[in-house]
Amino acid sequence: MAPPLEISIPSTILSSADSSKPYTLYNITLRLPLRTFVVQKRYSDFVSLHQALISVVSSPPPVPLPAKSWFKSTASSPELTEERRKGLESYLRAIAENPDRRWRETSAWRSFLNLPSTGASSASSARKELVEANQRMGTNAGQAASDPGVWLDLHREMKNQLHDARLFLGRRDGATTAQGQYEAGANAKKCLVKAAGLIGNLEEGLKILSEGEKRGEGSSRVGAGELRRRRDLLGSAKVEREGLEKLAVSLAVKNQNGKGENTGALATMQDKNALFGPGVSRPSGRVLGAPVPETDKTRELDNEGVVQLQRQLMRDQDLDVEELGKIVRRQKEMGLAINSELELQKELLDKVDQDVDRVKGKIDIAKKRVNKIS
Repeated sequence: MAPPLEISIPSTILSSADSSKPYTLYNITLRLPLRTFVVQKRYSDFVSLHQALISVVSSPPPVPLPAKSWFKSTASSPELTEERRKGLESYLRAIAENPDRRWRETSAWRSFLNLPSTGASSASSARKELVEANQRMGTNAGQAASDPGVWLDLHREMKNQLHDARLFLGRRDGATTAQGQYEAGANAKKCLVKAAGLIGNLEEGLKILSEGEKRGEGSSRVGAGELRRRRDLLGSAKVEREGLEKLAVSLAVKNQNGKGENTGALATMQDKNALFGPGVSRPSGRVLGAPVPETDKTRELDNEGVVQLQRQLMRDQDLDVEELGKIVRRQKEMGLAINSELELQKELLDKVDQDVDRVKGKIDIAKKRVNKIS
């Protein structure tokens, strides 16, 4: 059974638009097992949620919604704001922690908290399509990730892969046999490679969502604030994956240089040297198609993992080439701007030369007149 959702409303902010009166936004903090995020809602959003829950479940939630005040406003009364904040926090916690799951299993509750929908067959089929596309490493994965609900499902899958990788690395560090170290390390590498592919698909889907927001499709997608939050989630996931990659490499180096408990691994290296060492006869001359030496990233991967890693590296190289192209285009624009400035300066210098010649001619005429007078 999944742990209950931790909900709190630690703070509020006063917001106002040019065409409306000031209103209070409640910062709802949601703590999930693998991530934490904040959702901002107005009191009217809580009223709409309350009405939707009653209409769907046919019974009110376990805690009543704080009543609306007709004589005071939260924009001008800090006491009312604090009282309503506590009441709304108790309202949400009662739904999230109550043994009766009817209210929190509704689509209105999940939509209110920006939680991924789990009961819709369309979301399930889209997620299945996304996972299959991600396994093929094709172009459909990023297109499927452009759906906001599927994006959250895929992000949760990516976080699960990172969590599993961390667990496998812990098992590898505590393993006492070479076989245990190898299996745990290989599983950790597979999880990290899958997480890297998922991060790439999430970035592509987020790019499509951002382009849709710029074209004015934000009403059917997600808002600018949600896009920023998802970019932050991706940034933290990248940092976590890089940290796990470094941890995997450090554990590999530690196991190679260790003694005592790693005698099985050393024996395995001796077996490799006995099989492929200097004593083994090799054909003379150049050998075409010789295997590439193993690296820390590929040593514990199977064929499928190596292929996924290679495709991930190719995508990273494509991104680097794209960034390099942007730099080159920017340098070209700077060069063209410098050329235009030089041409303008040249025209100004030509005009100065013409003015100097004209002034010199006038001075010569004035000298001739002075000579005639004298």
